[in-house]
Amino acid sequence: MTESANARIAYPLDVAWLQRRQKKLRRRLKESLSTPPVRVAILGGSTTSEVANYIELFLLEAGINVDIYQSDYNQFYQESVFDNDALDVFNPQVIYIHTSSVNLTSWPELTDSDSQVNDKIASTFEHFQSVWLALLGKYSATIIQNNFELPFSRPLGNIDASVTVGKTRFTHAVNEKFAEYAETNANFILHDLNYLAAWFGLARWYNKTQWYAYKYAMNSDAFPELGHSIASQIMAGLGLSKKALVCDLDNTLWGGVIGDDGLNGIQIGHESAEAQAYTEVQQYLKALHQRGVLLTVCSKNELKNAQQGFSHPDSILSLSDFSEFKANWSDKDQNIEQIATSLNIGLDSLVFLDDNASEREWVGSNLCSVAVPDIGQDVTQYIATLDKACLFELVSLSAEDVSRAAMYGHNQERQQLRREFENYDDYLQSLDMHATIAPFDELSLARITQLTNKTNQFNLTTRRYSAQEMTSVMHSPHHLSLYGRLRDKFGDNGIVSVIIGTEDESTLTIDLWLMSCRVFKRKMEMAMFSELVRHARARNIHKLVGQYMPSKKNGLVSEHYASLGFQRLSEDDAGNTQWVYVLDDTPVEHALPLTIANEP
Repeated sequence: MTESANARIAYPLDVAWLQRRQKKLRRRLKESLSTPPVRVAILGGSTTSEVANYIELFLLEAGINVDIYQSDYNQFYQESVFDNDALDVFNPQVIYIHTSSVNLTSWPELTDSDSQVNDKIASTFEHFQSVWLALLGKYSATIIQNNFELPFSRPLGNIDASVTVGKTRFTHAVNEKFAEYAETNANFILHDLNYLAAWFGLARWYNKTQWYAYKYAMNSDAFPELGHSIASQIMAGLGLSKKALVCDLDNTLWGGVIGDDGLNGIQIGHESAEAQAYTEVQQYLKALHQRGVLLTVCSKNELKNAQQGFSHPDSILSLSDFSEFKANWSDKDQNIEQIATSLNIGLDSLVFLDDNASEREWVGSNLCSVAVPDIGQDVTQYIATLDKACLFELVSLSAEDVSRAAMYGHNQERQQLRREFENYDDYLQSLDMHATIAPFDELSLARITQLTNKTNQFNLTTRRYSAQEMTSVMHSPHHLSLYGRLRDKFGDNGIVSVIIGTEDESTLTIDLWLMSCRVFKRKMEMAMFSELVRHARARNIHKLVGQYMPSKKNGLVSEHYASLGFQRLSEDDAGNTQWVYVLDDTPVEHALPLTIANEP
């Protein structure tokens, strides 16, 4: 492109520029993508055209081709619960229900009793639940549903939030019902429109002129922010959220220059307004770390000085919070590449945080796939910019998310141990590895779905599955499904591998085979293959057919099936290959450096 979309479509959003150029940008980005599109249906309770444009724009900018279906105006209910040939043909993978407070029609009356208000809350929830259930009954899709922003007016004034018949209290009650549903339904994602409207400002959010003229449920200036937020949730569902934050130090995590000002001279703590601001930044990063985001350091500094900053008595972060620590005088793009290699994650999984505009420009220019939010130099804006950029969006929060940083910390210990062995096999034996490999079960299904939609490198087909599709696979007599968990003397790596195969007579076609980068080169793929063969034989399967579909990231497994003894059947012009393995009476034996605790 002659004009860099990436340079402009970054957070904070330049809304005026986007409004002028979004059509041209979408056309250019669409022309540059040839990958199969993600099918996104937008079912609206108000006009959806502008929202759809921005959702498409932000997905295209992230390299995701997309096709969008839009319902007729305010037909979200009818198009969901009744027969809909057009939507059936479209067969959506993601369904975004664009409703808002304009679609709340059963507000409490002043004369309503408490029980009547509760009935209206229940009936409102059931109305929307009927939409969700109808859609999930017809499509293997993920639903994204807005909650409701606070009402435009409060006839009761401030007590609107406290009395039973208040519109504000009613809105909160309905939102709570939506949240409870989202907590227990993995294929349903709640979009927090209420928060977005509050952050945008309700006085700006509601534009009655635009509502009466165009049936826009919110100010058109809010559409880029809304589209960005929804697109971020779609990307998270596709496993494209960022995984690690690369942090500068001086004037980013503390005020001042540690090498010049010394430990006592840097600004952190509560002694000044500046120190408090940096403390809050560290508290925010600590919270990201605790929910599974990896923290790393990339600083132009002497290593001893850089590390000393975290010994400050008021520092929230400690050295143990960082999975990688690069403090030297090399160019930061080189250090960031080394960080990605050490963590075994792609550059497109990294976010770079630096107060220095020149460093941001350098990294953004040389490492185009690294996200570089424009945090500026005002520490009071760092959190707002990073938070609203939605780079670390989640669709669910699992125990393994919370323990991810510890898992990578254990990997550092494993790397240290590796250096003590001349022979790699001896090193693997020293890890005392134990694998549990079993068919899918209810307890593990959420993590299996999450891993499937996040894993890109060791992934033979890069197919994505919704929670509903995974549930269908688990219960299907025509599918063979296995997951693998690996632990060793350093700790539990959690669920790290998934296989799904479709059975047709005596042939099993492997639709999905993936493994987490955390356990590369640990022979886990051999253990999974051994168990796959055992389960296949128990089902009288005589032939395994494997598929490899190349992507930008999975080149390392292009010869995976060949390494297991499969024979190549075919290869098309796109590089897609098909492989076959005949299951005769010959036992599949591998000298594995791990113990398998298998289940029937």
